[in-house]
Amino acid sequence: MSDLLRAPAEIKYAEELDWLESIDTNPKPFSWRLSPKMVRLFILGSERSDGLDREISQKWFGDRSFVERSIVTLASDRGLLLIGDPGTGKSWLAELLSAAICRNSTLVVQGTAGTTEDHIKYSWNVSMVIAKGQSRESMIPSPIMTAMEAGTIGRFEELTRSTSDVQDALISILSEKYISVPELDSDNIVFAKPGFSIIATANSRDRGVNDLSSALKRRFNFVRIPVVTNKKSEAEIVRFRTEELLRRHQIELDVPPTLLDVLLQSFADLRASAAAAGSDDEKLESALSTAEQIGVLEDAILHSNFFGERTLTAHTLASSLVGSLARREPEDLAILNKYLHGIVEPRSKEEGGSWPDFLEGGRDAIATLS
Repeated sequence: MSDLLRAPAEIKYAEELDWLESIDTNPKPFSWRLSPKMVRLFILGSERSDGLDREISQKWFGDRSFVERSIVTLASDRGLLLIGDPGTGKSWLAELLSAAICRNSTLVVQGTAGTTEDHIKYSWNVSMVIAKGQSRESMIPSPIMTAMEAGTIGRFEELTRSTSDVQDALISILSEKYISVPELDSDNIVFAKPGFSIIATANSRDRGVNDLSSALKRRFNFVRIPVVTNKKSEAEIVRFRTEELLRRHQIELDVPPTLLDVLLQSFADLRASAAAAGSDDEKLESALSTAEQIGVLEDAILHSNFFGERTLTAHTLASSLVGSLARREPEDLAILNKYLHGIVEPRSKEEGGSWPDFLEGGRDAIATLS
C-alpha cells in the first residue's frame, strides 16, 4: 500500500475487512462479503456495546440513518443516489459501501459533458476487431458492465454532469438488469448477477445542468447528505483527515486544538455571512464545505512543514484560508477583507489567543494578492 498515492478503501482497510468477515455470522444478501450490520459497523466504527475484541475505526461522519438507508437500498434491486452539496462526503461514502459489500470500489464511471453511452456499456478493441472480427473477446466492458457480470457494485460519479442520452442508457440497466450487444449474433446479452447495483452521486448545486428524468429518478432511492453544521462532528472529520495526511506524508507536526477551533469558527462565520448575503456577489464562490476546510488545513500543514518551522501557526493558517478561498478577484478578496475587519478584528481584541496572529496572517495574504 505504501507505493500507492491513494489506496482504495478495500486495500487501505483490508485487515479490518478480513477480520470483520471472519467473525460475521449474520445473514448476507446475494454475494455480499459482509452482512448489512457489519457494513454499517465498518463505516461508522464500533462501540463498546458491540462487544468486539478489537476497535473498528469510524471512517464516515454523519447521521447513522443515512448509512442504514443506503445499505438497505443496495440490498434491494434499486439504485442508490447520494445527493448533496460539494464536500459532504458522498463519494467517500460510496467508496466505503462498495469496499465493504464487494471488496471492490474501483468500478467507477466519472460523469462529465464528454461521457458517452460507451462509458457505461461497452466499446471495442479496434485492432482485435480488424484481426478477428467482433466477438466477446474483442469487446471492452465498461465498469458498469463488469459490475453486472461479477454481481458487484458499480459507481457513477456526478450523474447530473452527464448528458441526457447517457442518463437514459442507465434506465434500461437499472430496470431490465441486462445490456444487449446487437453487434454480436450470439452470446449478445450480458445479464446482471445477483448483488449488482449502482451507487450514483450528484451535486445538488448542479441542479439545472442536466436534470434527471422522472423515469431515471424512479429507479433510484435518494439519500440526501446534508452539510455538516455540528462543530463537534466537523471537528472529528477534519481531525480524521488531517491524521491521514500526516501519516501519508510521514510528517511529525502537531495541530494545536486551539488552531482547529479557529479554523472551524472562521468557516462558521463565513457560512453565516453567506447565508445573510443579499446576492451571489456578496458570497464567496467557495461552497465553504468541510472538504474545503480540510484543504485549507492541509495547505497550512504542508507549508509549515516544508517552508516554516515545522510548527503550525495561526498566521500560516489564515494565509492558507485566504489563498484557498479567494477565487474571484477582487470580489472574494473584498468579502474576506470585510470578514477580517468586521469579525476577526473585534474578536482578536476581546478574546486574544490565536486570533491576533490569524488576523495579521489574513491581512498579509490579502495585501499580497491585491
